[in-house]
Amino acid sequence: MSEAKQWSLRGLYIVTPDWDDTDKLVGATEQAIKGGATLVQYRHKTADAELRKEQASALLQVCRRHNTPFIINDYVDLCIELDAEGIHVGGTDASVAEVRAQVGKDKIVGASCYGTLQLARDAYAAGATYVAFGGFYPSRVKKYEFKTAPEIVAESKKEIPLPIVVIGGMTQENCLPLIAQGTDMVAAISSVYMTDDPQAAARGFFQLMNRSALLQ
Repeated sequence: MSEAKQWSLRGLYIVTPDWDDTDKLVGATEQAIKGGATLVQYRHKTADAELRKEQASALLQVCRRHNTPFIINDYVDLCIELDAEGIHVGGTDASVAEVRAQVGKDKIVGASCYGTLQLARDAYAAGATYVAFGGFYPSRVKKYEFKTAPEIVAESKKEIPLPIVVIGGMTQENCLPLIAQGTDMVAAISSVYMTDDPQAAARGFFQLMNRSALLQ
Protein backbone atom coordinates (compact mmCIF):
# COMPACT_ATOMS: atom_id res chain seq x y z
CA MET A 1 0.00 0.00 0.00
CA SER A 2 1.29 3.46 -0.88
CA GLU A 3 1.98 5.89 1.95
CA ALA A 4 0.76 9.44 1.45
CA LYS A 5 3.94 10.85 2.97
CA GLN A 6 6.15 9.38 0.26
CA TRP A 7 4.63 11.49 -2.51
CA SER A 8 5.91 14.93 -3.36
CA LEU A 9 2.70 16.98 -3.53
CA ARG A 10 4.02 19.79 -5.69
CA GLY A 11 3.58 20.83 -9.30
CA LEU A 12 0.80 20.34 -11.83
CA TYR A 13 -2.30 18.49 -10.59
CA ILE A 14 -4.47 17.42 -13.51
CA VAL A 15 -8.18 16.76 -13.02
CA THR A 16 -10.06 14.82 -15.68
CA PRO A 17 -12.99 16.30 -17.64
CA ASP A 18 -16.34 14.52 -18.06
CA TRP A 19 -15.31 12.54 -21.12
CA ASP A 20 -17.06 9.25 -21.82
CA ASP A 21 -14.43 8.20 -24.35
CA THR A 22 -12.06 6.17 -22.18
CA ASP A 23 -9.32 5.83 -24.79
CA LYS A 24 -9.29 9.58 -25.39
CA LEU A 25 -9.24 10.28 -21.64
CA VAL A 26 -6.43 7.82 -20.94
CA GLY A 27 -4.38 8.99 -23.91
CA ALA A 28 -4.57 12.66 -22.93
CA THR A 29 -3.78 11.81 -19.31
CA GLU A 30 -0.69 9.84 -20.25
CA GLN A 31 0.51 12.66 -22.48
CA ALA A 32 0.05 15.13 -19.62
CA ILE A 33 2.00 12.89 -17.24
CA LYS A 34 4.82 12.69 -19.80
CA GLY A 35 4.75 16.47 -19.91
CA GLY A 36 5.30 16.70 -16.17
CA ALA A 37 1.94 16.36 -14.37
CA THR A 38 2.68 15.08 -10.86
CA LEU A 39 -0.80 14.17 -9.61
CA VAL A 40 -3.91 12.87 -11.40
CA GLN A 41 -7.48 13.11 -10.14
CA TYR A 42 -10.28 11.16 -11.77
CA ARG A 43 -13.43 13.27 -11.69
CA HIS A 44 -16.44 12.43 -13.84
CA LYS A 45 -19.70 13.77 -12.46
CA THR A 46 -22.03 12.14 -15.00
CA ALA A 47 -20.53 8.66 -15.43
CA ASP A 48 -22.46 5.60 -14.29
CA ALA A 49 -20.82 3.06 -11.99
CA GLU A 50 -19.68 0.80 -14.83
CA LEU A 51 -17.99 3.58 -16.81
CA ARG A 52 -16.53 5.08 -13.66
CA LYS A 53 -14.83 1.80 -12.73
CA GLU A 54 -13.64 1.21 -16.30
CA GLN A 55 -12.07 4.64 -16.58
CA ALA A 56 -10.61 4.72 -13.08
CA SER A 57 -9.04 1.28 -13.58
CA ALA A 58 -7.48 2.32 -16.91
CA LEU A 59 -6.18 5.60 -15.50
CA LEU A 60 -4.73 3.84 -12.47
CA GLN A 61 -2.71 1.55 -14.74
CA VAL A 62 -1.28 4.55 -16.58
CA CYS A 63 -0.41 6.31 -13.33
CA ARG A 64 1.27 3.20 -11.94
CA ARG A 65 3.41 2.87 -15.07
CA HIS A 66 4.64 6.41 -14.57
CA ASN A 67 4.85 6.30 -10.75
CA THR A 68 2.27 9.07 -10.47
CA PRO A 69 -0.22 9.14 -7.58
CA PHE A 70 -3.83 8.61 -8.63
CA ILE A 71 -6.69 10.30 -6.76
CA ILE A 72 -10.39 9.51 -7.10
CA ASN A 73 -12.94 12.27 -6.57
CA ASP A 74 -15.81 11.47 -4.17
CA TYR A 75 -16.08 7.68 -4.50
CA VAL A 76 -14.43 6.23 -1.42
CA ASP A 77 -15.53 2.66 -2.15
CA LEU A 78 -13.93 2.80 -5.60
CA CYS A 79 -10.73 4.22 -4.14
CA ILE A 80 -10.56 1.32 -1.68
CA GLU A 81 -11.50 -1.31 -4.27
CA LEU A 82 -8.80 -0.22 -6.72
CA ASP A 83 -6.28 0.66 -4.01
CA ALA A 84 -5.79 4.10 -5.56
CA GLU A 85 -3.33 6.40 -3.84
CA GLY A 86 -6.00 8.74 -2.55
CA ILE A 87 -9.41 10.35 -2.46
CA HIS A 88 -10.57 13.94 -2.88
CA VAL A 89 -13.48 15.13 -0.75
CA GLY A 90 -15.79 17.96 -1.79
CA GLY A 91 -17.86 20.17 0.45
CA THR A 92 -21.04 18.14 -0.05
CA ASP A 93 -19.37 14.72 0.26
CA ALA A 94 -18.52 12.72 3.36
CA SER A 95 -16.42 14.57 5.93
CA VAL A 96 -12.64 14.37 5.90
CA ALA A 97 -12.71 12.58 9.25
CA GLU A 98 -15.14 9.94 7.95
CA VAL A 99 -13.10 9.38 4.79
CA ARG A 100 -9.82 9.19 6.69
CA ALA A 101 -11.35 6.56 8.98
CA GLN A 102 -12.45 4.55 5.93
CA VAL A 103 -9.25 4.67 3.89
CA GLY A 104 -6.73 4.53 6.72
CA LYS A 105 -3.64 6.57 7.49
CA ASP A 106 -1.64 5.72 4.36
CA LYS A 107 -3.90 7.25 1.69
CA ILE A 108 -3.82 10.79 0.37
CA VAL A 109 -6.98 12.64 1.42
CA GLY A 110 -7.57 15.98 -0.27
CA ALA A 111 -10.25 18.45 0.78
CA SER A 112 -12.04 21.20 -1.14
CA CYS A 113 -12.06 24.32 1.01
CA TYR A 114 -13.42 26.74 -1.60
CA GLY A 115 -12.74 30.25 -0.33
CA THR A 116 -12.91 29.55 3.39
CA LEU A 117 -9.87 29.34 5.60
CA GLN A 118 -11.85 27.75 8.42
CA LEU A 119 -12.66 24.78 6.18
CA ALA A 120 -8.92 24.32 5.67
CA ARG A 121 -8.32 24.46 9.43
CA ASP A 122 -11.04 21.87 9.96
CA ALA A 123 -9.68 19.64 7.18
CA TYR A 124 -6.19 19.75 8.69
CA ALA A 125 -7.54 18.84 12.13
CA ALA A 126 -9.53 15.95 10.61
CA GLY A 127 -6.51 14.40 8.90
CA ALA A 128 -6.40 15.84 5.38
CA THR A 129 -3.20 15.47 3.35
CA TYR A 130 -3.72 18.63 1.32
CA VAL A 131 -6.26 21.45 1.04
CA ALA A 132 -7.65 22.91 -2.19
CA PHE A 133 -8.90 26.46 -2.65
CA GLY A 134 -10.97 27.81 -5.54
CA GLY A 135 -12.36 28.86 -7.84
CA PHE A 136 -10.17 31.82 -8.44
CA TYR A 137 -11.07 32.54 -12.07
CA PRO A 138 -13.97 31.73 -14.41
CA SER A 139 -13.83 28.06 -15.35
CA ARG A 140 -14.91 26.31 -18.54
CA VAL A 141 -15.63 23.15 -16.56
CA LYS A 142 -16.56 23.80 -12.95
CA LYS A 143 -19.22 26.33 -12.00
CA TYR A 144 -18.45 28.16 -8.78
CA GLU A 145 -20.87 30.25 -6.76
CA PHE A 146 -18.17 32.62 -5.56
CA LYS A 147 -14.72 33.89 -6.39
CA THR A 148 -11.93 33.01 -4.00
CA ALA A 149 -9.63 35.79 -2.81
CA PRO A 150 -6.02 35.12 -3.90
CA GLU A 151 -4.76 36.17 -0.47
CA ILE A 152 -6.13 32.98 1.04
CA VAL A 153 -3.06 31.09 -0.17
CA ALA A 154 -0.62 33.20 1.84
CA GLU A 155 -2.98 33.23 4.82
CA SER A 156 -3.24 29.45 4.80
CA LYS A 157 0.53 29.09 4.50
CA LYS A 158 0.99 31.04 7.73
CA GLU A 159 -0.95 28.62 9.90
CA ILE A 160 -1.78 25.35 8.14
CA PRO A 161 1.17 23.02 7.48
CA LEU A 162 -0.34 21.26 4.48
CA PRO A 163 0.29 21.48 0.73
CA ILE A 164 -2.08 23.90 -1.01
CA VAL A 165 -3.86 23.30 -4.32
CA VAL A 166 -5.45 26.11 -6.33
CA ILE A 167 -8.14 25.43 -8.91
CA GLY A 168 -10.61 27.29 -11.10
CA GLY A 169 -9.83 28.60 -14.55
CA MET A 170 -6.08 28.10 -14.13
CA THR A 171 -3.81 29.07 -17.02
CA GLN A 172 -0.06 29.47 -17.19
CA GLU A 173 -0.55 33.23 -16.94
CA ASN A 174 -3.13 33.67 -14.21
CA CYS A 175 -1.69 31.10 -11.81
CA LEU A 176 1.47 33.17 -11.35
CA PRO A 177 0.18 35.37 -8.49
CA LEU A 178 -0.95 32.24 -6.63
CA ILE A 179 2.39 30.51 -7.13
CA ALA A 180 4.07 33.67 -5.83
CA GLN A 181 2.01 33.38 -2.65
CA GLY A 182 3.29 29.87 -2.09
CA THR A 183 0.80 27.47 -3.59
CA ASP A 184 2.21 23.97 -3.95
CA MET A 185 0.01 22.61 -6.74
CA VAL A 186 -1.92 24.15 -9.60
CA ALA A 187 -4.92 22.06 -10.63
CA ALA A 188 -5.90 22.26 -14.28
CA ILE A 189 -8.61 20.69 -16.40
CA SER A 190 -9.31 22.56 -19.62
CA SER A 191 -5.87 24.19 -19.82
CA VAL A 192 -4.42 20.72 -20.32
CA TYR A 193 -7.14 18.38 -21.56
CA MET A 194 -8.86 20.78 -23.94
CA THR A 195 -5.75 21.66 -25.90
CA ASP A 196 -4.30 20.23 -29.09
CA ASP A 197 -1.24 18.98 -27.21
CA PRO A 198 -1.77 17.98 -23.54
CA GLN A 199 1.88 17.02 -23.20
CA ALA A 200 3.09 20.46 -24.28
CA ALA A 201 0.48 22.15 -22.07
CA ALA A 202 1.56 20.13 -19.04
CA ARG A 203 5.21 20.81 -19.80
CA GLY A 204 4.49 24.53 -19.81
CA PHE A 205 2.99 24.37 -16.32
CA PHE A 206 5.81 22.11 -15.14
CA GLN A 207 8.52 24.47 -16.35
CA LEU A 208 6.71 27.49 -14.95
CA MET A 209 6.40 25.98 -11.49
CA ASN A 210 9.99 24.75 -11.50
CA ARG A 211 11.25 28.21 -12.37
CA SER A 212 9.07 29.74 -9.66
CA ALA A 213 10.35 27.24 -7.07
CA LEU A 214 13.93 28.19 -7.87
CA LEU A 215 13.14 31.86 -7.31
CA GLN A 216 11.49 31.35 -3.94
